[in-house]
Amino acid sequence: MEDLRRLLLCDRGLSVSTLPDKGRCLFTTRDFSPGEIILSEEPYVSVPNNSSVKSRCDWCFTSSNIKRCSSCHVVWYCGSACQKFDWKLHRLECQLLAQLDKNRLRSLTPSIRLMVKLYLRKKLEAEKVIPTTVTDNYNMVKNLVSHITEVGETQLVMYAQMANLVNIILQWCDLKIKEIAENFSKLACNAHTICDSELIPLGTGLYPIISIINHSCNPNSVLVFEGRMATVRAMQHIPKGSEVLISYIETAGSTMTRQKALKEQYFFTCGCSRCIKLGQSDDITESAVLEGYGCKNQTCDGYLLRDPESKGFVCQQCGLVRGIEEILEIVDEEKIMSEKASLALSSGHANEALGMYLMVEKLQVKVYHSSSIKLMRTRETLLKMLMEMQDWKKALTYCRLTIPVYERVYPPIHPLRGLQYYTCGKLNWFLGYTNEAVKSLTQAVDVLRITHGTTSPFMKELLGKLEEARAEASYKLLSMDLTNGSTYL
Repeated sequence: MEDLRRLLLCDRGLSVSTLPDKGRCLFTTRDFSPGEIILSEEPYVSVPNNSSVKSRCDWCFTSSNIKRCSSCHVVWYCGSACQKFDWKLHRLECQLLAQLDKNRLRSLTPSIRLMVKLYLRKKLEAEKVIPTTVTDNYNMVKNLVSHITEVGETQLVMYAQMANLVNIILQWCDLKIKEIAENFSKLACNAHTICDSELIPLGTGLYPIISIINHSCNPNSVLVFEGRMATVRAMQHIPKGSEVLISYIETAGSTMTRQKALKEQYFFTCGCSRCIKLGQSDDITESAVLEGYGCKNQTCDGYLLRDPESKGFVCQQCGLVRGIEEILEIVDEEKIMSEKASLALSSGHANEALGMYLMVEKLQVKVYHSSSIKLMRTRETLLKMLMEMQDWKKALTYCRLTIPVYERVYPPIHPLRGLQYYTCGKLNWFLGYTNEAVKSLTQAVDVLRITHGTTSPFMKELLGKLEEARAEASYKLLSMDLTNGSTYL
């Protein structure tokens, strides 16, 4: 650990400290500017989220031009280069997977594979087949915090069952089920979902150094991925002596919802400035704003808050009262329709699901404020479905409806906010609304150049789109000037 501390201090301007209430933390020993890389790390082990629908290369996570391993028939590679990079470890894994019967193969989840690869890598390190470094060795995994004593009985049973399957796959006589179960607990709290540049999940990886970074609902840094490489960038100016903080969860939710998610998965509650401020607020509570019951008075855009005296809801702006029975009747109907729509969508009945989600939206508009998270989520679903159906005009309508809510619930520099601008820009450009495309794509670049950098293929494509849109807008403007000039003459 001391070697790691010295390396981070000398090479990265970072220091590792241990605080009584937070455990290990990462602090800056110099200033960091917005968009500057704080830390980059390759995974100690990683696995793609392969499914019956789509498989990915086990090394680089691409889904293009992949072929299945001819021996184990489980792992995929996009070419000989990735297969060669992974061969030292997969050589052992391949032999083990090839011996499994069909029932065991069906139980081979990404988490099971990740644990098997973890122990195989440990073995290869001990045998000097895979070299170790200060930042890349099994001791880094060993030092990760386990919350095995805090999980419930059901979770413990699940860890034991998973550990038993790992033990059967590895067939090592000296391996203890209890140790494997404890490592599963470490993975649950420390593994990261690997996403592409548009934050679509691709797989899971274990990044022991990045795992030192603590959570905040009001973070100063962001974690993004390029392939398997995880990169933490500063989202704002971070002064020397500050703790580096990222968000473990999506921030668009009430304080209570975020705290519940953190407690269930990470076994702590957040005490960041945002949560403290919202918890102490005597004005409109965040849960009311995000749940978002709306006034629906044509001249008012206020939120409804519970009114104990009238046993209903009262608008905090105009004082209009709506009965609880009226609200709950619509909410119950909306809940039933949402469940039916979700089932239809998961069953592949896209057109039927679209009609149902449109009915859900109609019901939600009757009770929810236009800025509510619940209504935004429905509109996000409609946006995605309409884009898949290539109904670009309706998709743009829904994308535009989500933008003000994104601007309300996400900080100015947040990848999800930037990506929504990007989607809006692409749709505008495709439909020929060039000026609107330039505006949205510029907003996207202003955010994503900080969260994603400027050198990735995704960002190069985005910057190229912006330049093309600007050129097209300039050409249209010039053509209009020439036309107007000809008319005048």
